[in-house]
Amino acid sequence: MSKDFFNKINTILVTGGLGFIGSAYIKKILEETNIKIVNIDKDGYASNKDCINKCLEKSDSNKLNNYVYYKADLKDFDNINKIIIESIPDMIVHFAAESHVDRSIDNPRIFLENNILGTFNILEATRIFYNNLSKQKKAIFRFHHISTDEVYGSLGKSGTFHEKTPYQPRSPYSATKASSDHLVNSWFHTYGIPVLISNCSNNFGPWQFPEKFLPVVILKTLKNQNIPIYGRGVNIRDWLFVEDHINALLKIESLGKVGESYCIGGESEISNYELVLRIFDIINEINEEKKDYTSLLQFVSDRPGHDFRYAIDSSKIKKDLAWKIEDSLDNGLRKTIKWYMNNLKWCNEIMKKSGYIGDRIGKLK
Repeated sequence: MSKDFFNKINTILVTGGLGFIGSAYIKKILEETNIKIVNIDKDGYASNKDCINKCLEKSDSNKLNNYVYYKADLKDFDNINKIIIESIPDMIVHFAAESHVDRSIDNPRIFLENNILGTFNILEATRIFYNNLSKQKKAIFRFHHISTDEVYGSLGKSGTFHEKTPYQPRSPYSATKASSDHLVNSWFHTYGIPVLISNCSNNFGPWQFPEKFLPVVILKTLKNQNIPIYGRGVNIRDWLFVEDHINALLKIESLGKVGESYCIGGESEISNYELVLRIFDIINEINEEKKDYTSLLQFVSDRPGHDFRYAIDSSKIKKDLAWKIEDSLDNGLRKTIKWYMNNLKWCNEIMKKSGYIGDRIGKLK
C-alpha cells in the first residue's frame, strides 16, 4: 500500500463488501487506515457480515464511524446513483458479482442481471458522478473492477494467462464476468473514467463461504463425510491466499496505471486431487494424527465445460508495482484450516441461513 496515495483518499465505496474477498478488503482498510468505507451489498445467500463486525468490535470508538453499510442491489440504478452522490467517494472498488460456476449453469439469468446489468449501472452512476467532480478530485478518483482468470478460458498442460491473453469464457459465469470487463474497459476509452482492472486466480482463506471447494474439503474431512470431486480430480488451479490478493489490489490502486489490467496469481498450481491430499496431510499434522482420509473421496460426473487448467503469469504486477506473494500455499492452507477448525459454529449458521444444498458443494471451479 502506498501511503502517499491513500493519504489523499477520504472515502472508498465498495460494492459486494459482504462477500469473501470484499470483506477481507474492507477489514484491511479499516485496520490500517482512517479511510471511510461505504459498503453496498444486497446481502445475498453468500453474504457475511461477521468478518467486518468482528473487525469493528476490535476497533476504537473513533473508527466505528468509518464504516457505513447500505443494503442495496446494483440492479436498482436510482438507488445506487443516490448512494454514490451522497457518499462522495474518492474511489470505487467493484467486487459485487455472482461467482459460483455451478449456480450459473443452473440459472444463468441471475448472473447476466447481476454481473452485466449491475456493472453497467455502477459504471453509469460513476460516470455521472465523475463528470461533476472538480479537476483536483478527478485527478485522484479511481474505479477498480475486480475480475477473474476464468474470462480467459482453459489452458492445456502448458502456458499461462497474462494481460494480453484473448478472452474465451466457457461458462455462463465467466461469460458474464468477461462482459463486465469489456464494459469497464469501454467506459475508460469512451468516457474517460479512470479505471483499473484486475484478474485473479482462485482465492482461499478464512471466512470463505462453505459452499466453495476448499471449505468443502476441510469441513467434510473434519466431519468424516464423503467429499465429491469432479471427474478424477485432474483439473488444475492456481491458488492465491486472500491476504496476498488484497495486498495486490492495494498496490494496483495506489501505483497502477489508469486504463491498465493486472493479472494476480498465487504461483501455486495444483490438481484438485493433489490439493485434497495436501489438506488431509495438514489436518493430520495439526491434530498430530495419521488418519487415512482417502476413503472419503467420491468421484462424480464431470461438470459441463469444465476448464482443465488455469495458471497466471504475474510478471507485470511484480515488475511494475513491486508486489510479491507473502504466503506459500502450505502456509495459507494451515492458516485457513485452523480458522475453520475454530469456527465450525459460524459455518453451520451461515449454511443454514443460505439454504445450503449439501450435494452441490465440491462441484466447483
